[in-house]
Amino acid sequence: MRAWPGVFCGLLIVSGVALAASAQAEPSPDSQPAHDESRWFRNVRQLTSVDMGLDRSGEAYFSPDGKRISFQAWPKGQQEYQIYVMNVDGTGLKMVSTGAGATTCSYFHPSGEKLIFASTHLDQRLPEKPAEVEPMRPRPAGDGEAHAGQHPGGPPGSTPASRPAGHPGAELRPAGPPHGASHPAGGSSAPNAWVYYPGMDIFEYTFATGALRRLTSSDGYDAECAYSPDGKLIVFSSLRTGSQEIFICDADGQNARQITHAGGKNGGPFFSPDGQRVCYRSDRAGNDNLQVFVNNLAGTDERALTGNDTFNWCPFWHPSGKWLIFTQADFRGRPNFDLYVIRDDGTEQHRVTSDPAFDGLPVFSPDGRYLMWTSRRGGLESPQVFIAEFIGLTPAGELRAADR
Repeated sequence: MRAWPGVFCGLLIVSGVALAASAQAEPSPDSQPAHDESRWFRNVRQLTSVDMGLDRSGEAYFSPDGKRISFQAWPKGQQEYQIYVMNVDGTGLKMVSTGAGATTCSYFHPSGEKLIFASTHLDQRLPEKPAEVEPMRPRPAGDGEAHAGQHPGGPPGSTPASRPAGHPGAELRPAGPPHGASHPAGGSSAPNAWVYYPGMDIFEYTFATGALRRLTSSDGYDAECAYSPDGKLIVFSSLRTGSQEIFICDADGQNARQITHAGGKNGGPFFSPDGQRVCYRSDRAGNDNLQVFVNNLAGTDERALTGNDTFNWCPFWHPSGKWLIFTQADFRGRPNFDLYVIRDDGTEQHRVTSDPAFDGLPVFSPDGRYLMWTSRRGGLESPQVFIAEFIGLTPAGELRAADR
């Protein structure tokens, strides 16, 4: 999953953050009308289930033609994510990872002929350094809902002793991996922690041949990967330098260059639809409140879109490039993970979901007509993948709905 750095939350600090923060200020809960999800999406459908032999699933992504999805899931009876693909109608389920080790963060190549994901199948070492096993935020007393794929307190659908289901290095067992997720430490003293496996590397899978090719081999966590729109580049999160930073490399894994240098558990990156920017999350303030950032490919124009006292995680671009969707949770009270959209300059933000169960790891279909995310809505005991028609924004990025 697009991991959540053991609680990477973060912070902001960019001139203009104060402006973005004030622009996002919301009226008190008592003064707001009840939130209506139907203004944003309709015809919700659950795509994965335990009946498919998947104990929990999450962090799903669309193929370029929108007809298939890739995602990570626990095979029945296991507690490490493997990568699967299937058709959007639920047929053609197939595991494309090896079944060994832990995996996370899959993403289709623009051609649809291959995909990338992170895996430890060639190096299954457990983390040794404290920085590689981070405790997840404790849940408030009496909160029986696990937040898989969520940093805090564990992935949705997870129990206090369960692993998160996030991205590699942040695979939140419960809810599915956050882009760059980590799992709870298998042999760690912390029952709930995100794990950044030192042997996690990025691999390329070719559908026609089933061939698996290793793209990165640096010691340290390499995961939370995504292709550029033209397929020539890959953006990913890595601990190869000792701190979690964002890197961009060629599609074959060569010529990696670091684009973040301010620290703060940077992860969950994605290219913008025009390929000129990347979004990611970071905990620059070191206060466990991740914030959403955008930057250019050179790393010289970083801007914080959020700058608040809440947890902001797993941003993903709308195909118009004018908005991003992300997950937010407020740990000042009982945390509830919900989806929000925000303009690409941080000036306008709207809530999308309000179900009491976990909602996270959202992505749009390439044409903007569908929203897919990881959730425990409907009383599910474990997180699964859901899809719905998205009507809150037009494909061109015009706002249709707003919780005003």
